[in-house]
Amino acid sequence: MFSLLDKGTRLCDGLNRREWLRVGGLGALGLSLPTLLEARAADRTRRGAAPLSAGASFGKAKSCILLFYLGGPPQHETWDPKDDAPVEVRGESHSIPSNVPGIRVGEWMPRTAKLLDHICVLRAMSTQDNAHSSSGYWMLTGVPHQPMNSENAKPGAPNDWPCTAAVVHHLRPSKNGLPSAIVLPEPIWNTGMIYWPGQDGGFLGRTADPWLIRCDPSSSDFQIPGLSLSADLTAPRLGARLSLLEQVNRGLDRVDRSEAMARFDQRSQQAFDLLRAGKARQAFALDREPAVLRDRYGRNRWGQSVLLARRLIEAGVSLVQVNWMRMPGDTDDSPAWDTHNKNAERLKNHLMPKMDLAYSALLEDLEGRGLLEETLVVWMGEFGRSPKINRGGGRDHWGHVFSVALAGGGVRGGQVIGSSDKIGALPRDGRVQPQDLTATIFHCLGFSPHTEMRDTLGRPFVLSRGEVIRQAV
Repeated sequence: MFSLLDKGTRLCDGLNRREWLRVGGLGALGLSLPTLLEARAADRTRRGAAPLSAGASFGKAKSCILLFYLGGPPQHETWDPKDDAPVEVRGESHSIPSNVPGIRVGEWMPRTAKLLDHICVLRAMSTQDNAHSSSGYWMLTGVPHQPMNSENAKPGAPNDWPCTAAVVHHLRPSKNGLPSAIVLPEPIWNTGMIYWPGQDGGFLGRTADPWLIRCDPSSSDFQIPGLSLSADLTAPRLGARLSLLEQVNRGLDRVDRSEAMARFDQRSQQAFDLLRAGKARQAFALDREPAVLRDRYGRNRWGQSVLLARRLIEAGVSLVQVNWMRMPGDTDDSPAWDTHNKNAERLKNHLMPKMDLAYSALLEDLEGRGLLEETLVVWMGEFGRSPKINRGGGRDHWGHVFSVALAGGGVRGGQVIGSSDKIGALPRDGRVQPQDLTATIFHCLGFSPHTEMRDTLGRPFVLSRGEVIRQAV
């Protein structure tokens, strides 16, 4: 049996070169998944990661769906409208009343307005960072990027703090054959396919990386690679590969027959359970959902990804992060929510209808299933948009103040925390920073922000440097 705890020169993830060769050998056989499963489990055991109950707080959430709107959604047209501001600040939209007296939201989110009693709006989030990737790093990890305002920042030290999804993956065990944290439908990147830092396990090592699933759940032939046999891998061929793996394992029995090796067998079984259409595979079967519900979420990549997130948390995944990425028709000058040009047109005709439809559908769906109180839903982006509309009719990057929304998972809805000034340019009161948001997410999931975790060198760190937003929970 393979030894994943062998001695020798170790790489940054704590595995030595011999182990990586062994993992690679299994990959050549098409059987790398069980090795990765075991590596993650062994890594947690070796570094003494805290169990689920360690540092437990008063959080009610069993799971979290993190909706990330790439580009920076505008606070003015969403959660923090400014009806009394000049038109060059207010924009073309006005506010509408919500179902909570005194709370108004942008007119292009009418379905969401009817659900404000479930939602807590943070109107004074601030990073003071106007670069997508560095402000995004802070929002995803709870730690500011070094240096700030650094566009097209790439992953790597000193900016290697694990993202929220990775921390959850590190601390919570898998369930029903599924990992505890999943990111879909693709990672976040800037124009030129420049991937942001703060989307992986960072100093916790690659075993903490959340599972990334590249997919388009709205596609008629939607399926997840790895949950079915490839066209050229017939059952007999799979059997032959399993036989070969067994022979290799017997040849390595002399290395070790420890408890860790028994766990490796369990992970192998989990991997093959995925191929045998178990609970994990069923979670991705969107065609089992009623057509009317799929329509309710929106028959597009975003809407169906949000619906898939709901199915995954039902199946036992602790955290699902859904990234709003570019859609057909997006251009490099104003992709996704990065509305440098034609802000009102983009919002009214493309962005807000899809967002309002899927977000409201998710909250209603969770509530109808009795899952909203145990599922935290986070609505966020990397920053907001500038208070003054530019010459191109757009809004530019603005990290000085913007809005985030929390719902479910024990959050006290029907309230607004903090406020911006009269033009939505700066915090007026109740300013919060990303580390406070991550602390609150961990609190809702049952972890004290002061819970200790250790990097691959055994050095201790706390989950979050922020303070729980007590008014929200």
